[in-house]
Amino acid sequence: MPISSRSTIVSMPKILLAGLFHETHCFVDDTTSLDQFTISRGQALLDFRGNGSTIDGFLEVADWCGWEIVPVCAYSATPSGTVEDEVVEAFWQELHAAALAEGFDAVFLSLHGAMVSRSFLDVEGTILERLRALPGMDKIPVFGVFDLHANLSRKMVELATCLVCYRENPHTDARAASVRAAMLLERALRRRELPRMYVRHAGIIWPPTGTGTADTPMKDLVQLSREIESANRHCWAVNVVAGFAYGDCPETGVAFCIAGSGTGFDPEPELGKLCQRAWELRIYGLPIEEDPRDVLANVAVKSRPGPVLLVEPSDNIGGGAPGDSTGVLRALLDFEQKNAAVIINDPQAVSRLEPMQPGTRTLLSIGGKCGPRDRGPVEIEVELISRSDGRFTVEDTRSHIVASTGYEVNMGNCAVVRHKGITLLLTSRKTPPFDLGQWRSQGLYPERFSVIGVKAAVAHRQAYDPIAAESYTVSTPGACPSDLSLLDYRHVPRSVFPLDQNRRE
Repeated sequence: MPISSRSTIVSMPKILLAGLFHETHCFVDDTTSLDQFTISRGQALLDFRGNGSTIDGFLEVADWCGWEIVPVCAYSATPSGTVEDEVVEAFWQELHAAALAEGFDAVFLSLHGAMVSRSFLDVEGTILERLRALPGMDKIPVFGVFDLHANLSRKMVELATCLVCYRENPHTDARAASVRAAMLLERALRRRELPRMYVRHAGIIWPPTGTGTADTPMKDLVQLSREIESANRHCWAVNVVAGFAYGDCPETGVAFCIAGSGTGFDPEPELGKLCQRAWELRIYGLPIEEDPRDVLANVAVKSRPGPVLLVEPSDNIGGGAPGDSTGVLRALLDFEQKNAAVIINDPQAVSRLEPMQPGTRTLLSIGGKCGPRDRGPVEIEVELISRSDGRFTVEDTRSHIVASTGYEVNMGNCAVVRHKGITLLLTSRKTPPFDLGQWRSQGLYPERFSVIGVKAAVAHRQAYDPIAAESYTVSTPGACPSDLSLLDYRHVPRSVFPLDQNRRE
């Protein structure tokens, strides 16, 4: 595909910039409306410089290259239920209006890749399809960055020029991935050469707990991808896409995508190697989970100082769960656990505490208000310790949460309460537990607790593993089960592992 003729004669390429970021959980009852998105427009996008996000990474390269940036908008929301169509149409109207202007040399998109709305199972693919249909946009290079947990569609691959995926989970390299994508765009403009993308799906769906890149199978697949990338000079990028198990769409699951150019470039053998390796390792993507009560029965025996982590992937906030399930809390109460802590998203409980002063004791209904499969709220007497506006700055600039939000995080109004030996941080906005600043901003020091409940799957590890004595993935009822047979998939083509154990190409 020839590059835009304008880019061969100007010294300052003109790049259209936009972002669309949502990981959609299709099996929860709530929907995600326009007012739940944080929307940045125009100059506000340029103000992302220095905030550690993927857009910041792109802007660093753009400044270095001297590009003229036309910032349109960036829509971002915490993982949650199916997106209302109004969000898709609002984003498209803004992008459409900007794209009608003449003279663009390229488009750069910051995407998640697993967004589903009521009418569109492949939102990103739909946006790209509409973009390409505009006058003059059929040959404009479209580059971008996307999340490792995308459900990469063939439409995305066919309509974009080159998309680059994060390589790490936790996503400590999100900004770096955006820098790589932007540098590939610079290469394309400078050399007047465009790559083409190729994709193959592995026929595998792994729950988020099986997609950490420090462990098999993802560790092995990422290593193989780097070997393929370095061995072929025609290869621009090799993407290992873990997929998002809670997105119900035709291309949910593990995929591999190679971008390359040059006469005779044939990625099919390499795609075959990656799919074959994934199939050989498929069982390692299914986690082993323990009963939290069995863990607590032995919590006094620890290998080193620090808290024991009860990691609760069924209520994984970063995967779209409500963050209010009571499974771990009930186990802590049953064992009368001392010096324990857990964060629960419960705006109703926080609101009820607002008129009270620290030191007040009250009977409070906590959690269990939104999560499917949960046993419902726990009613206990608590002492109010403190309240706050819930805003904090991340401690780790490479934190998983920075990719979409930058360094500043807002948990909404918060309250810290205590019941006997259990400390509860109650939030009004569900906030993934990806940075220890979440605790310290409330005057709590996580390394001093004996036990911490963590509502996550893998992405917490960057923050919590360095302080933990031990970590256990525990089984509790919730919206993000690791047993995918509990989910009523309607759009995933059969057969696929592990839903169909004998699936084989």
